[in-house]
Amino acid sequence: QVQLVESGGGLVQAGGSLRLSCAASGRTFSSYAMGWFRQAPGKEREFVAAISWSGGSTYYADSVKGRFTISRDNAKNTVYLQMNSLKPEDTAVYYCNAHLGIDYWGQGTQVTVSS
Repeated sequence: QVQLVESGGGLVQAGGSLRLSCAASGRTFSSYAMGWFRQAPGKEREFVAAISWSGGSTYYADSVKGRFTISRDNAKNTVYLQMNSLKPEDTAVYYCNAHLGIDYWGQGTQVTVSS
């Protein structure tokens, strides 16, 4: 069982930056691939970024490539999403995901980018 708690969301102007954090419980955090997803009002949840259990491989949606960076610190059981050059279309609730056969989700953190 893994519990995930996101933090770091907020209101930022276009062009600004935010760093999201996701703290995970459980001794097997380092075994999980981790990811970030987001859901804007009236839209389906979509993939944003993912990172392998070791941190050696990362994957990004085309819409965020070059602007967002996912990383993890297995010693702190935490995964991060550094978001730069934010755009109003990045406004959404951002969810942390842990995957090892099954998926675990956090409660989400709101990111609002004003134009």
